[in-house]
Amino acid sequence: MTETMTQDFDAAAPEVIRVTNVSKRFTVRKDSSLKERVVTLGRAGRQHRQDFWGLSDVSVGISAGTTIGLIGHNGSGKSTLLKVLGGIIQPTEGTVEQRGRVAALLELGAGFHPDLTGRENVFLNGSVLGLSREEVEGQFAAILEFSGVGDFIDTQVKFYSSGMYVRLAFAIAVHTDPDILLVDEVLAVGDEQFQEKCLAKIREFQTEGRTIIIVSHALDQISSLCDRVVVMDKGKLVYDGIPVTAIERFRKLLTDNAVGQARPDQVSRALEIRSVDIHDAGGKAVAQITAGEELTLEVDVEMIRPIERWAIGFSVDSSLGQIALASNTDLLDIVLDPLSASRTVSISFTTDGMSPGRYSVNVNASGISEPTSHGLMNGAEFEVLGEVRSVGPVATSVRIV
Repeated sequence: MTETMTQDFDAAAPEVIRVTNVSKRFTVRKDSSLKERVVTLGRAGRQHRQDFWGLSDVSVGISAGTTIGLIGHNGSGKSTLLKVLGGIIQPTEGTVEQRGRVAALLELGAGFHPDLTGRENVFLNGSVLGLSREEVEGQFAAILEFSGVGDFIDTQVKFYSSGMYVRLAFAIAVHTDPDILLVDEVLAVGDEQFQEKCLAKIREFQTEGRTIIIVSHALDQISSLCDRVVVMDKGKLVYDGIPVTAIERFRKLLTDNAVGQARPDQVSRALEIRSVDIHDAGGKAVAQITAGEELTLEVDVEMIRPIERWAIGFSVDSSLGQIALASNTDLLDIVLDPLSASRTVSISFTTDGMSPGRYSVNVNASGISEPTSHGLMNGAEFEVLGEVRSVGPVATSVRIV
């Protein structure tokens, strides 16, 4: 039996959401045009459909007043789970029980009618979330102030920028007095000032004892905000626990599924990146460094079989996933010696111009004389120390006179 229900739970169990053995099936069609669908009607049409399980036997309970993070690689099922929790889509199997008013901030602009003005969409969304017209009118000034949309509130939202969309959508969601707030990746769209305002509102909700469920790729944000983190992989819940361990588990999944990693049936791989270590200019292993100092990545490359010509490259990503620095042997006009044995490759660079914050390192090696490659995503992390004086992954000298 498959159902989604809202009910009062036993007072001894302070859960506001309970998910029991939930699975969600999607049907993917292989025929892309109407003509193909007409031709493949009936029994033959079954060969042009394929079932895809976005969620598989997921069970989780969420207590009142907690902040839960949902993380996983793209396609892992985290956003699908969030939509099931919010009642946006129904599970194919299993049950979802919830208590309290839910406000969902999911896809950018979801629930907005493009031909209506911002003002009209505020009232439309408010009614969908269960507020009366009087209640929306009482919150309208606060919604307008929080969103920063200003004079554009009476403009059709189809003319809004993506930032205006998300600012108005978030403002509506947090001013509907929700017991449960669902947030899916949309915070990355707004500018930094608005992101700070959103995070401040989330912390205010935490203080008030509201329940928050966040999907995000910003792991530092997940670590700082969440009491508990759920890791999804291929539609399954693979870990549910403290943030530090959850993030470690997620990074291991990224490494296991790294771009360029050979599948089990690809026995032709000639090399593999085993690890990446970070050292300072004196050769000491470090996790933190002052902006402007030199870093060296010690990349352990295992030779599976000799390869005559090969190349290696790396990228350094900010905590928001932006590339702060990237290069490779081709760009540097470097020709590596033939890989006749396992070896360590040293990649050195200065942190001049890098803004203070956390960074992750990705490394990829590939063959030139033959098609082979292997990548290690999020193979290492480091933090650049210093005083924040500008915004973005690159910090240059700024002078205002």
